[in-house]
Amino acid sequence: MVSLLDPEARGRVILVGAGPGDPGLLTLRAVEALKSADVVVHDGLIDMRVLDFAPAEAQRISVAKKRDRHTLSQDAINALIIAHVKAGSVVVRLKGGDPFVFGRGGEEVEAVRAAGLRVDVVPGVSSALGCAAEAMLPLTHRDWSSAVSFVAGTCQGLTEQNWAGLAGQGRTLVIYMGVTCSGLIADKLMADGVAPDMPVAVLERGTLEGSRAMRTLLADLGDMVQREKVVSPAIIVVGEVVMLSDAENRLHAFARQAEQMEIQR
Repeated sequence: MVSLLDPEARGRVILVGAGPGDPGLLTLRAVEALKSADVVVHDGLIDMRVLDFAPAEAQRISVAKKRDRHTLSQDAINALIIAHVKAGSVVVRLKGGDPFVFGRGGEEVEAVRAAGLRVDVVPGVSSALGCAAEAMLPLTHRDWSSAVSFVAGTCQGLTEQNWAGLAGQGRTLVIYMGVTCSGLIADKLMADGVAPDMPVAVLERGTLEGSRAMRTLLADLGDMVQREKVVSPAIIVVGEVVMLSDAENRLHAFARQAEQMEIQR
């Protein structure tokens, strides 16, 4: 493999996973890639300190996406990357987590290859792995879970998705982008046979400042997200392994608060 710092390797894209937030979770190869950049095209869910690894003179372009509001369409992002590469630049496409886990990295690689250009990929610590580690939540465990699945929990097409068998005893389900639809997700899983008292955790802001890890039961998931005013970025973990985590027990805390309010009346 050609070194990412090879000065002769001009006009290419390096797709880089920035990890789940904390700059300390960048890989050495990700730092190497950033140091080689002429242009950094980055998402919004990265810690801006990561950009400090790029040369001061490197151009920094944000293509941040938020729900229902995209700075650029995916096609426009692809075109932007390709234009800079054709101009001879080393373009680092910096994406939160891992570029091939719900990061549209596959689409960008296809577009660059179709244009006849070189692309390298530097994997990153995925959001699920980073957030779970921060909360001391093992996604698999010899006694509790021998399988783990990752799904996108966006509202569009939720009812048509087949999640049968992805959650339940001995399995862990990790749901990305599910906060907005948390109540619908809980209803869907229970309708598919998952017990209402299955433990769930919501891991908000992962390894970023102000992170929170909260757990409750599946039947309370949507209500807890509303009570706690959870916002993205956050992931939802469903499974018995949740009880092994350091996540704060929000169901019991809420129940005690309600009981105290009743006593005061």
